[in-house]
Amino acid sequence: MVTVLYVILALVVFGLLVMIHELGHFLVARAFGVGIHEFSIGMGPKLFSKKGKKHETVYSLRALPIGGYVSMEGEDEESDRPDAFGNKKVWQRILIVIAGPMMNILLGFLLMLIVVVTTIHPTTGNISLASNQIASFQEGATSPSYGLQQYDTVTHVNGTRVHTGDELVYEIMHEGHRPIDLTVRRGEETLVLEDVIFPGKSVEGVAFGSYDFLVYAEQVSVGTVLKHTYFRSVSMVKMILDSLGDLFTGRFGLNAVSGPIGVTEELGNAAAKGFNVFLRLVVLITVNLGVFNLLPIPALDGGRLLFLLIELVLRRPVNKNVEGYIHFAGIMILFGIMILVACKDIAGLFV
Repeated sequence: MVTVLYVILALVVFGLLVMIHELGHFLVARAFGVGIHEFSIGMGPKLFSKKGKKHETVYSLRALPIGGYVSMEGEDEESDRPDAFGNKKVWQRILIVIAGPMMNILLGFLLMLIVVVTTIHPTTGNISLASNQIASFQEGATSPSYGLQQYDTVTHVNGTRVHTGDELVYEIMHEGHRPIDLTVRRGEETLVLEDVIFPGKSVEGVAFGSYDFLVYAEQVSVGTVLKHTYFRSVSMVKMILDSLGDLFTGRFGLNAVSGPIGVTEELGNAAAKGFNVFLRLVVLITVNLGVFNLLPIPALDGGRLLFLLIELVLRRPVNKNVEGYIHFAGIMILFGIMILVACKDIAGLFV
């Protein structure tokens, strides 16, 4: 019974994230006077629909919780109506297209604030804000032999700026499967420690670095809470981009990719572990939804954005038929990937 409730909770959260995304498109399109035929959460057969009285927009809930859409007048076809999407100024169409992903990313930032203020240190009972200053080393630590010392403040890992302990730990995890360079501030000096080796670990055949130190906590204030919220959110965007890069380079395999089925399972598992763990995963999913949709992939918001930027540069729209064929090809490829990932997720349920 508890498992069923967790699955229902996961489906509700997934639906809300999709709704937030589509609401971004909807609100900005409405603000610019674009005619909207349908606002749908989910895909496939309709479960429920209602027609608005003022604008005659149909609001729908559909059976398959794998996405949603806002159907706008003149979005994919020629239209002479003044409220057609295609007849609006390019900058207006750009804002409409990016509004959905940006709503997801903004939601991620807001939820990250809740994550930060609900992350409590088990000993002090206060909000835990990990700094990037080394406090002590764990037993068997390897990094001190490469020059890392207590009280060092690590500012860069392999050239990437870090501002918090969370960023520091992530960069070591991602880059530390090989020797890495650390830039540290030691008193008034700035030093570069080259080819530092951290303990390694392997997760499902993928090598990661493992930090071997503890860091000092920062004093809690409105400023430090907002600082950690911002930089942890930015770090999460970087983590998503890093993961996509690792998929293309082959570091991560198909087993690292999850679709709606796998995401639902993980949300249920996270909910069973507590509010903070669950919320961290929700932040990751909503930011991932925003970032992924901004990629220049046909059929996604980023693909449409690319065509609009081309129009902005050339000062004339790309042929609708050509754009339509490209988006159609993108949809077919994405559906193929979704089916493949869904099969992998379903098989994983029985392992």
